[in-house]
Amino acid sequence: MFLALTLLLPIPVSNRKKNKRILSEKSYGKLTARERILLLLDPDSFDEYDMFVEHRCSDFGMDSNKNKYPGDSVVTGRGRINGRLAYVFSQDFTVFGGSLSGAHAQKICKVMDQAAMVGAPVIGLNDSGGARIQEGVESLAGYADIFLRNVLCSGVVPQISLIMGPCAGGAVYSPALTDFTFMVKDTSYLFITGPDVVKSVTNEDVTQEQLGGAKTHTAVSGVAHRAFENDIDALLNLREFFNYLPLSNRDPAPVCECHDPSDRLVPELDTVVPVESTKAYDMLDIIHSIADEREFFEIMPSYARNIVVGFARMNGRTVGIVGNQPKVASGCLDINSSVKGARFVRFCDAFNIPLITFVDVPGFLPGTAQEYGGIIRHGAKLLFAFAEATVPKITIITRKAYGGAYDVMSSKHLRGDANYAWPTAEVAVMGAKGAVQIIFRGKEANAEAEYVDKFANPFPAAMRGFVDDIIQPSTTRMRICHDLDVLASKTQSTPKVVSNGYRHV
Repeated sequence: MFLALTLLLPIPVSNRKKNKRILSEKSYGKLTARERILLLLDPDSFDEYDMFVEHRCSDFGMDSNKNKYPGDSVVTGRGRINGRLAYVFSQDFTVFGGSLSGAHAQKICKVMDQAAMVGAPVIGLNDSGGARIQEGVESLAGYADIFLRNVLCSGVVPQISLIMGPCAGGAVYSPALTDFTFMVKDTSYLFITGPDVVKSVTNEDVTQEQLGGAKTHTAVSGVAHRAFENDIDALLNLREFFNYLPLSNRDPAPVCECHDPSDRLVPELDTVVPVESTKAYDMLDIIHSIADEREFFEIMPSYARNIVVGFARMNGRTVGIVGNQPKVASGCLDINSSVKGARFVRFCDAFNIPLITFVDVPGFLPGTAQEYGGIIRHGAKLLFAFAEATVPKITIITRKAYGGAYDVMSSKHLRGDANYAWPTAEVAVMGAKGAVQIIFRGKEANAEAEYVDKFANPFPAAMRGFVDDIIQPSTTRMRICHDLDVLASKTQSTPKVVSNGYRHV
């Protein structure tokens, strides 16, 4: 009887409006804010915070009941992903376009504060049109409060942003401050100002997708780390990605049960590097071959493709992998690849994740565009990151290791723990052809063969202790797993700086 009477009661105007907006969002294939949380977290594990909080704005008719929604425009709380604690907020685009109010910001800040206090990751499901104009400076203050916590949590707990709708204005800066930013194809956008403003200021005609879509930010700008097909695909991939991460900087790298033998030989690696030194091969073939169950979660696969970074497991232990990609620009380091690699290395170092580096680098990319763009400054970021890192560092030189790029790619001189070379490795200042032209100056007949014999091989480096061993490629996985076990108890420090000190980055 009670249910029948309830169904006969009129639906409040605010609820009818929200239901209409939900249907509109569904037509684009999007889930609601609460559905996203329930799909991301383990069943029955979500504890919601502040579900009755409402905005405090009274201007422009905002104090009327039709403009009040319990929880305002964000759902916040904590839950578990595969049994591991996580704090989460999910912005609700059906309430004032997901715009940020003072109450909205307060709710997000609460979960971020608790996450830092107990040591658990923060996951933001972003779907916001920006600041709530009706609240003026209070909305701007709310953004600043969130930005501050992004900075204070950096390197303390992992922060992940999943962009699931249009995010504009101030809404884009918090994701930019987090460790990883993922997007959903066709439904998510990131831009400071929308196409209309761009048109009025610069007279450029551009669509939302061209200006700030997933393809733009994963392949051109480098703002986003990966893009997924739809909401469900994104959330399921996020659950998988979460398993690679420690809960905080106080935790060691996660270790999962492994059914892939640590002493497994990989015979295909003995022939993966072509005999011709100028012929390309795919570094991903090597990475997949040595990783547990051939699983590799690549980060930024469409951006700066001349370097590969991502997470894998070795004998169940999470590791970060960095490798030059000979298939793209011969694996040369440039501005974008240096910045991409440096950021990844520093994340791994902050969260106790061992680093495995595969080296096949002919040097830094030459040209005026790179020099004018600051390749010296940006290349130094990757060098700094590897030198600063105190986590276990294992390096394998598969082929070329030329010039300053040899030093940069986690060489023994940058406190590498275990540095190996394959028989195909070449550790030298430069390639044989260029070297003999400088050394012999027109008298290079038969000199190239002499140079190759002396320098275009791993033995000079091994004789000096810069390479610990020259190994058979098929034994690479076994060597890495053994070294990781030994290095699990590694402790190393860097000279301390005062709290307000300066470190070049």
